[in-house]
Amino acid sequence: MNAISRDEPQDAAEDSAAVSPLRLEHLLRPLGLDLTAYRRGRVKLVRHEDNRCDLRQLYREGRLDLYQSYQSKPVFTDVELLVSFLGRGERQAVFVGVYDVLGEMANRPLQPGEELPTVFDVSTHVYYDLRKRPGFEVLEDRLVIDWGPGTRMWHQWFETRPRPVVELLPEGYVSEFPGYQNVLLSYDELVSMVKYPTANREWHRRLSAVAGVYLILDTRTGKQYVGSASGKEGILGRWKDYAETGHGGNRKLIELVQADGSSLRHLQFCILQTLDRGLTRQEVRDIEYLHMRKLGSRVHGLN
Repeated sequence: MNAISRDEPQDAAEDSAAVSPLRLEHLLRPLGLDLTAYRRGRVKLVRHEDNRCDLRQLYREGRLDLYQSYQSKPVFTDVELLVSFLGRGERQAVFVGVYDVLGEMANRPLQPGEELPTVFDVSTHVYYDLRKRPGFEVLEDRLVIDWGPGTRMWHQWFETRPRPVVELLPEGYVSEFPGYQNVLLSYDELVSMVKYPTANREWHRRLSAVAGVYLILDTRTGKQYVGSASGKEGILGRWKDYAETGHGGNRKLIELVQADGSSLRHLQFCILQTLDRGLTRQEVRDIEYLHMRKLGSRVHGLN
């Protein structure tokens, strides 16, 4: 920001300050974290992206903390604090938490109950003892910053450059509607999409406009359930049932949920085919049965 000359009135200085870009530290400070109070070289910003696995899935399952604790190089040594993000688009980053770095250990094996995707061999990694700070939940998965052009540098010192705030997403926001053929929702995302119609109004508008055939996948076992939706609210109306109950009244899904309540977080929803809402219920079911036969979901799946 340009300096204000001595001849300019005080209100001009105030106007100039008012247009100064909102930065990351401005939103963290009211929640009790002043990043500028740390000594230089003690705070790192981390933007996670990894083409070997679905990091958003790890985040939804509560395993992202474990993922970032293991590093192939000592990138967090002598660091006091991490402010962590997930990559979004070409240069944006979505806030997921603040972590104190309490210590480190070489060659720490995964402990009982800890699980990472099989593509990761952490046997020679450095393990960092990270403790997530409470009090920032209001910004998690909502605060979006501009990381800048150097996205290959996924860990950077806080002092490297200002991080302007791009947007603060509404509570419960899932994503922009990607088009029917690209819909892919976890169960948690489905619940949020249904629960927060204002934040996800385009999802509600588009899904209620069509009937269709959909697929529910258990990502742990690969088993599939093919279902169909028609009626006044189309696909949205049927998916509301799953958001409310987890099983939508389907017998094998009820058995799955009753056997293991955590199985819900491994369900994934997508659309196989959109249909005109003017079709009869029997016409929709005939198309549903065709997809069942194609995918073998009755013999090997959850139908």
